Amino acid sequence: MAISNSTISSVLSAYMLRYPDEAALLAEPVRLLSRGRDFDFASRRTFPMHVTVSALLVRDAEILLVEHLAYGLILQPGGHLEPTDASLADAALRELTEETGVDPDRVVPTSDVPVYIEYGKVPARPNKAEPEHYHLDIGYSYMTDADIGRIQESEVSGAAWYPLAVAKRLVGRRISRAVSAPDRTG
Repeated sequence: MAISNSTISSVLSAYMLRYPDEAALLAEPVRLLSRGRDFDFASRRTFPMHVTVSALLVRDAEILLVEHLAYGLILQPGGHLEPTDASLADAALRELTEETGVDPDRVVPTSDVPVYIEYGKVPARPNKAEPEHYHLDIGYSYMTDADIGRIQESEVSGAAWYPLAVAKRLVGRRISRAVSAPDRTG
């Protein structure tokens, strides 16, 4: 069953309860979701905004990052939702394991609430018939003792473990919450 707009709104609300100082940054996606009865924000074909998910995977004092082919950047694993995803956290775990080959049985979530939500502009991709639009990227944190498996070469050109300070410089402040999620139970 596809993830509903009400589920997305509920996750966003729980996040803003935990991080109220970010309400202004998320005002536009909240507005779109509240007026979006005719839109399916879980679909990558919904414009001007749709939801993506990401996974911040921690092992010891390192974070797993991938070299993303479409954007030419080093990022956390993640991507678009699929109609078969049961939850946003499950979708993030699916993207993580697809892109990096990490054994999902050795991945443990650190919180039921996302550790970051970012609303950002995505450039047009004419080859995919996508106009300029926005992603509401919902990121979850996980821990593991596993290593990288077979990467998804159609989407990433590499995956590696990065020390926290290096990962923060490459990806940004959202990395910090991967190792400092408020609790492990939500």
